[in-house]
Amino acid sequence: MRILLTNDDGVSSLALTQLRRVLSPFGRVITIAPDRNQSATSHSLTLHRPLRIHTVGEDAYSVDGTPTDCVLVAFHGQLGEPPDLVVSGINHGPNMGEDVFYSGTVAAAIEAVLQGVPGIAASLVTRQPTDFTDSADIVGRLVRQVLERGLTRRMLLNINIPFLPPKKIKGVKVTRLGTRVYEDTLVRKVDPRGQDYFWIGGEDPVWRPDEGTDFHSVHAGHVSVTPLQLELTDHGARADLQEWGLTP
Repeated sequence: MRILLTNDDGVSSLALTQLRRVLSPFGRVITIAPDRNQSATSHSLTLHRPLRIHTVGEDAYSVDGTPTDCVLVAFHGQLGEPPDLVVSGINHGPNMGEDVFYSGTVAAAIEAVLQGVPGIAASLVTRQPTDFTDSADIVGRLVRQVLERGLTRRMLLNINIPFLPPKKIKGVKVTRLGTRVYEDTLVRKVDPRGQDYFWIGGEDPVWRPDEGTDFHSVHAGHVSVTPLQLELTDHGARADLQEWGLTP
């Protein structure tokens, strides 16, 4: 088995080293990751300039592009046979609720599914310094179960791990996406010359504490596993729109 390991935090992330450690027993692990931080790039592709690929170690490459670029390089970049599984992460920070639409980590797992193989995105819910050892162990155990049971076609798993000592993690919850309360997402500042500028990000996200969501489960000390599907069509609304008798 060939496993592609990627992320959106960049090829120097300590999480890649730890994930390679836990994934190597399952097969050959090839790391292809951005050469710099590409957080919040979502599913963007680099279309208006060439991509540069550099060898950074044995079965390890950096790409001067996005996480989605990295997955495409793995499948079509003549680096050998395409992967059988894509693991993206471990992201240094949460990817819960609507944030999955912005996440480069999740986008890489989505691209895996579009290419016809299982995709797993993993995130550690903290921005504090960490070596990712414990979270990688959790991901490794979950990957083993995925390989034993398989995933439905066109579905990926989004994993969020609480930043707790292993003994304090209460288990795994299968969850749905939560809802983020957006506050201070665009901050206005003034530069030394008196000109306005804007910084996207603001405060850390606030989540609605709805039971059964990824946020609720992580907040309670559980690892959240959310199955995501690529079918975005609202079939109920489609039936309603048919009755409108829309005309051009």
